[in-house]
Amino acid sequence: MTHKEELLLKTPDVQVRVMHLDPGEAVAWHSHTAVDDIAVCLSGRIQVRLRDPNDVRTLEPGQRARVPAGTVHQVANLEAGDSDYLLIQGVGTYDFLPAGPA
Repeated sequence: MTHKEELLLKTPDVQVRVMHLDPGEAVAWHSHTAVDDIAVCLSGRIQVRLRDPNDVRTLEPGQRARVPAGTVHQVANLEAGDSDYLLIQGVGTYDFLPAGPA
């Protein structure tokens, strides 16, 4: 499965997207060199999973979590239906560094 996304804003230092995850879908484990991720659950229920430190944050609509730059993480859909979240990334140059499975 490939997650779907809608780009709302992109500048050299900030990106804002709506991310759509199908039931049980998860974004691959990854990190970013310079940008923090802020995930705001819009619908369904998502889980933001972090490595080092190991942490799991379950978000329902309206709740948010911040992932600091350099932290390996993934976002997963916990629902039997679709889930959507707002992803705000910045401030800095965006990159996506795959981290491999947990």
